[in-house]
Amino acid sequence: MSSVSSSESERSESLQSDTQPGATSSSFDIYATYERFLQNEDISTPLAAILALTELVEKSNAGTMFELVKALNDGAKSLKEGTPNPISLNCGCELFVAFVSLFPHDSDTFSELKTELVKQGRSYAAEALGYRDRIADLSLGFIKDDSILTHSYSRVVMKTLLRAHKQKRISVYVTEARPRGLGFVLNVSSLAAAGIPCTVVLDSAVAYVMDNVDFVLVGSEAVVESGGLINAVGSHQMAIIAKAANKPFYALAESYKFHRLFPLSQYDLPTHNPSILSFPRTGTLSTLSAQPLSSSISQLHEVPTVPSESHSALLVPLSMTPEQIARNPDVDYTRPDLISLVISDVGHLTPEGVSQYLVGMFAG
Repeated sequence: MSSVSSSESERSESLQSDTQPGATSSSFDIYATYERFLQNEDISTPLAAILALTELVEKSNAGTMFELVKALNDGAKSLKEGTPNPISLNCGCELFVAFVSLFPHDSDTFSELKTELVKQGRSYAAEALGYRDRIADLSLGFIKDDSILTHSYSRVVMKTLLRAHKQKRISVYVTEARPRGLGFVLNVSSLAAAGIPCTVVLDSAVAYVMDNVDFVLVGSEAVVESGGLINAVGSHQMAIIAKAANKPFYALAESYKFHRLFPLSQYDLPTHNPSILSFPRTGTLSTLSAQPLSSSISQLHEVPTVPSESHSALLVPLSMTPEQIARNPDVDYTRPDLISLVISDVGHLTPEGVSQYLVGMFAG
């Protein structure tokens, strides 16, 4: 009898610990849930974060709104700690936590409220999957029979270009988007498969090609409260060149990428750390695996080059090492005065309009 009572007591204590206010099921791994959603190519980082937090609400044992918001903030913190570049993820987390905090309801019980929050979160994510189509439609009015310059890979930019190709005669210049080369790897293959004329441009040749394009079209990691843009590194210098050449610089951004962040410089971004572009303490160019410049270019771009005396004395590494890539920034900040227009699912916005929209969005 005593052993039975002891067993029942242990089960009772275990049940109480599992249902501790604000706790979440011990089997729930929010980061694994987030990565599971990311396996769907149509789901972007902010939407994956929203869906992961929605599932956290469903699994949470919180009994009050205070406990639920704390659980969401803890979950958002776990997601950010596991992500090298959390800016886009921050947008989704910030939006969902604000939504939960401001959600008007007439539920009889807190359990019913949580059920409604889960329903609304999933409904929003399903609706948001159509935002790229809406942006593509809104962008068509700005695209004629043009030559377009784009940078890095963006799903909303790609959808817009493919949509425009059905109605216009466009050609696209694509930057390499170093250090990871996403522009070359993803953009060119997708554009070529659709029959869109495209050519790869060195990141260092943007100024050279700017006179040949009608406008610049980029995606976004986030659009911030100043009306500025956070996007793949190189976007800022591209915007400066476009401004100098009097060419429009358009940014495409889903509204769930609007972020309450007000950077004043590149070093105010959450991704910045002291190791970015710092000088290595050990090792020099001569200690790296190196070979003649002409040979390096041949292997990198798979085109023949003619050796010359001026090249033979120069040694460069064949490619960037992972350490060298990590020492470079993933994203940069483009000032609002360099952006002609932000085209979003909520309409065509000037940088000032973005600020006004953000204030309204988070004011409930």
